Amino acid sequence: MSSTDQTSISRRAILAAAPVAATGIAVGSASAASAAPESASAAVLTWFDVTNDAVTAAPAPTQVTNSRTWAIAWLAAARAVRRAPHGVNARHYREAALAAAVHRALSALAPTQQTVLDAALADALAAVPEGSAKRKGVAAGNARADALLAERQGDGLDPASVNVAWTPPAPAPGIWQPTPTAFGPGLQAGTRNAVPFVLESGDQFRLEAPPAIGTPQYRADIEEVQVYGALDSTARTQEQTDTAQFWLGSSFVLYNPVLRAALEHHSGSLRDQVELVALFHVASVDTQIATSDSKYAHVWWRPVTAIAGAVEDGDPATIQDPDWAPLHNTPSHPDYPSGHNTYSGSAEEVLTQLVGDGPGAPFTIPSPSAPGVTRTYTTWHPLTTENVDARVWSGIHSRTADLAGVELSRIVAAHVLSRAGDLLG
Repeated sequence: MSSTDQTSISRRAILAAAPVAATGIAVGSASAASAAPESASAAVLTWFDVTNDAVTAAPAPTQVTNSRTWAIAWLAAARAVRRAPHGVNARHYREAALAAAVHRALSALAPTQQTVLDAALADALAAVPEGSAKRKGVAAGNARADALLAERQGDGLDPASVNVAWTPPAPAPGIWQPTPTAFGPGLQAGTRNAVPFVLESGDQFRLEAPPAIGTPQYRADIEEVQVYGALDSTARTQEQTDTAQFWLGSSFVLYNPVLRAALEHHSGSLRDQVELVALFHVASVDTQIATSDSKYAHVWWRPVTAIAGAVEDGDPATIQDPDWAPLHNTPSHPDYPSGHNTYSGSAEEVLTQLVGDGPGAPFTIPSPSAPGVTRTYTTWHPLTTENVDARVWSGIHSRTADLAGVELSRIVAAHVLSRAGDLLG
C-alpha cells in the first residue's frame, strides 16, 4: 500500500470511529440465529483450557505466534459451528465440530501435545451421542481446520519471520537505538510484514508521528517518566510500583484469564462463545501486526535513550541524566506505540462490544511477573488504565506511546468486528 493510500489516523479519529464495530454480527447476544440457549459453557470452557494448556506447554518464543495459534484453532471452530445442517441435533453437531476443529488445528500447531490433545478429543466425543450430528460435526471441524491451516501457511507469523534481522538507523535525536541492559537488536520488526486476518495491510491504520522533540507534550512525557519511572524514584508510591510489577508480564498470558472470565459468565450459545474467543484472538493478531508497522515506521526512541543516552535532543529544556535507569528493563523495540497497550486496548474493545462493560460478576486474575499476587475487577476498562500507568511507572514507555497504543488497537479491533460476518463465513 502506498503512502497516499494508507489511512493516517489521528487519536481523536480513532476514539470517534471505534464504537461503530458491532455492525453486521450478533455475537454475545440473543440473535435470531442463536435465540435458544444451548448451555454450552462446559464444552467451550473445556476446549479453552485445552488450548491454553497446549500453548503453555509448548509456547512459541514470540507472543504473536501464540496468538496466531489461538486464532486459527478457534476461527476454524467458529466457522464449523456457525451453521448446523438441517435434520441433525444442532447442539450435538456443534459440540463435535468444536472439538474436532480445535483438536485438528492444535495437532498441527502444537504437535508435541498430541497425546494430551487426542485424550481430550476422545473424552469430548464420548459425551456426544452417536449419530449423523456427531459424524457431520467431526467432518466439518476437521475440514474447516484443514482449510484454515492451508490458508495461513506462510503468513509470516512464525518466530523467524517475526524476529527477522533489522538494522536500526544511525543514532540521531528521537531515533530508536538498542537499550540497556542487554543492548539487543530490535525485535518483532518482521511482524509488520505478516499477512493479517482482516486488515488490508499492516499499515492500514498507521499512527501519526509522535509529538516532536521540544513540544509541550514531548517534554511532559519525558519528565513524567524521568520522575515516576526511575529505578530509584522517590515520587512513585508503593502502590504504583506494585501496579508496574503486576502488568510487567506478557499481555498474552495476563489476558487469557480475563477472556475466560468473560466466557464463564457468558449467557449466549455455544456459537456465540466460540465466536467471542475467535474474534478476540484474530483482533489481537491484527493489532500486533499494526503495532509493529507503527513502531518501525516511526522508530521512536525509548525514554531511557532520551533521558540517559549519548545523543542529545537539542531541546534546551531537557536535562539529561546519564545515571538514570528505569524501574524495569526496556523491551528491545521502539517506544511508539506501546505493544502492551495495543493488546489491552484490543481486548477491551472486543469484550466491551461482544459482552458488555464487564462479565457481570467480579473476576480475579494472576500475574506471571508478580507470583502469588492477584487482582479483582468487575469491568474491563480498569485493566487498560492500569496498563497505561504501569508502563510509565516501569520507566519503559511514554504516556503518549501508551495512549496511542490503546487507541490504535481499538480501531483495529473495531475494524475486525465490523467485518466479522465475512471472516466467520
